[in-house]
Amino acid sequence: MTVRVMLVSPATSEELREARFGGDGPLDEAGARRARAAAGAVARVDRFLSGPSRRCRETAAELGAAAPPAEVLGELGDWDMGRWRGRRLDEVGVSEPEAVSAWLSDPAAAPHGGESLLALCERVGGWLRSLPDDAGRVLAVVEPAVTRAAVVHALSLPAEAFWRLDVAPLTLTELSGRAERWNLRCGRRLGADSG
Repeated sequence: MTVRVMLVSPATSEELREARFGGDGPLDEAGARRARAAAGAVARVDRFLSGPSRRCRETAAELGAAAPPAEVLGELGDWDMGRWRGRRLDEVGVSEPEAVSAWLSDPAAAPHGGESLLALCERVGGWLRSLPDDAGRVLAVVEPAVTRAAVVHALSLPAEAFWRLDVAPLTLTELSGRAERWNLRCGRRLGADSG
């Protein structure tokens, strides 16, 4: 049986606009409004999930207003950025340029003390592998890094491809298939302007 995994990136927040590592702030008003408007664009699902960040949970609540609350899964959490959490990329780039360079160029590096890119891809890949063949349609509201890691894993891409994938707020990335054989449909914008 084919599994359909629909990954939705959360709506906008102040921390997203500031390019902060792993912030856990709320959606901004515009983001909440867009998520409410997108609620009708999400298909019926067999399982509704959310990453643990506040912005994922709030987006899930807006998208699923007429559905049971999303189940929050820790394995769908954002990339653990260790001591960089909450800091802006430009700040870290100035204070720790060598560390940022290592982080961007070596998938096994974790100069921040959190997860390496390889560890993130393995964690998210483990979740994909754990889905049973009869999982049906799974919708998960997850941070962009989780979506990017899922695509890298599903398509057996080199970890470095992670840096070439962009995930805009409130977009849908679909994986269909089953463990180790996935197809990709990416980037459909949700909401009134999704045409």
